[in-house]
Amino acid sequence: MAGHSKWANIQHRKGRQDEKRQRIWTRLVREIMVAARDGGGDLDANPRLRLAVDRAKAANMPADTIKRNIDKATGNLEGVSYEQIRYEGYGAGGAAIIVDTMTDNRVRTVAEVRHVFSKHGGNLGTEGSVAFQFQHVGQFFFGPGASEEKIMEATLEAGAKDLITDEDGTIEVISEPQDFDAVKQALEAAGLTPDMAEITMRADNPMDLEGDEALKMQTLIDALEDLDDAQDVYHNANLDLPGEEEGRQAS
Repeated sequence: MAGHSKWANIQHRKGRQDEKRQRIWTRLVREIMVAARDGGGDLDANPRLRLAVDRAKAANMPADTIKRNIDKATGNLEGVSYEQIRYEGYGAGGAAIIVDTMTDNRVRTVAEVRHVFSKHGGNLGTEGSVAFQFQHVGQFFFGPGASEEKIMEATLEAGAKDLITDEDGTIEVISEPQDFDAVKQALEAAGLTPDMAEITMRADNPMDLEGDEALKMQTLIDALEDLDDAQDVYHNANLDLPGEEEGRQAS
């Protein structure tokens, strides 16, 4: 990397998630409804719904709100119908970006996504233009200082397919999406709590961006994440933001 740590990027992502707490229920409700509509309302038979419900509980969403939205999605109550749409494009330095949305109005959503890309120096691409650079995986991160040996022992038999230790001590565990629950449960059984755990789109070949390019890319990512219809934004950039090193030293 260009003299910066993966952990700094992970911490920034966590910080952004915390900033968006006031909107997270809306996004979680959409995810619950789409997961229930596509895979049914049985948590045991629908891993995607189970993960969405776990995330909703972690965000302190009431159980009756969760149930009501599952019922809406499975036809037991009248509700809004959302569809999933993926957009692909490019940011600073040609970095690849994927924007997963859920919307009840695709015309509005594509216009908003295109506007953000254009306003912040990016370009909205065509379907499939960058997705081939990513893999759909389960991903677990542990901060510097975690025991690689304990994590390996807990996860490999549960279905983890790779364990990567970064130069800064960050440990990343990768699984197939369908093995995410098993790996998560194995970690819990071993008393290990990842700093971040999610099913995500992981870039095959991350690219380093520094200085002004890193700032432009971060501004574009933030603007995309702030769109009401955006559920997740994935990219392949490792960002070395100005002032980041000073912030790490101060902390």
